[in-house]
Amino acid sequence: LARGIQHTAVRQAHRKHEPNFHDKYGNLVLLGGAAVFVSVWGYVLTQLGMEWGLSPVGRITPREWRE
Repeated sequence: LARGIQHTAVRQAHRKHEPNFHDKYGNLVLLGGAAVFVSVWGYVLTQLGMEWGLSPVGRITPREWRE
């Protein structure tokens, strides 16, 4: 039994590599996913009305002191 398994493994190792789905479309799927990710986040950050105040300068105005 072990010899048969070993023989099968050797035969598969020496077989000509056939391109599978990942070999054919892996990079395409990766690039497509990256494009969707960037476009969705670009929409979220620009269109949903979020104001990103990374610097508080100019946003914080001191209140007038009550006399």
